[in-house]
Amino acid sequence: MGLSDRLTGTRRPSSGVTPGSVGEVRAVLFGLSRTDVPYLVREGKPEEGADLVAEWRVAEPAWQSFFARTQMSRVLQVRMRLVPARHEVRALDLSGRSPGSGDRAGLTLPAGSTRGQVKTVSWHRTLGRSDEGGVEATETFRFDNATLKEAVRDTVLAAGWTWRGVIAGKL
Repeated sequence: MGLSDRLTGTRRPSSGVTPGSVGEVRAVLFGLSRTDVPYLVREGKPEEGADLVAEWRVAEPAWQSFFARTQMSRVLQVRMRLVPARHEVRALDLSGRSPGSGDRAGLTLPAGSTRGQVKTVSWHRTLGRSDEGGVEATETFRFDNATLKEAVRDTVLAAGWTWRGVIAGKL
């Protein structure tokens, strides 16, 4: 793995893994969209310039109250372009603030959003007294975009395709 691969987060599948077809890769990625996880994989829109998009389910009613309760105010996406000739998925992360805390039905990324390979971690801790009388911090909420990104990346690698991170430009 070269320096460029380290900077972009590019990973290659294990040796001996036979690459699946485009249809198989799409199917296993769509299979990540379960009701018990706070993210989904969907078809990309023409204006997004991606074949598939993995994003947090901030707009869905079941998850909307969770994110509102935890004051989640970021929109995170992994836009993916499938390159069948190279058995490669090119991935670009986008991150930005959500338009407001009220109606989150429109998950649009504002003009000032961040593009490239994005790492976002946030948490909420509550201070209280321990049984011994000292101060104790209890983590009540943790958000790490690696939860989404690693699930998608590991699925691509298991399908025998390369995961190529894109820092800037087009997929």
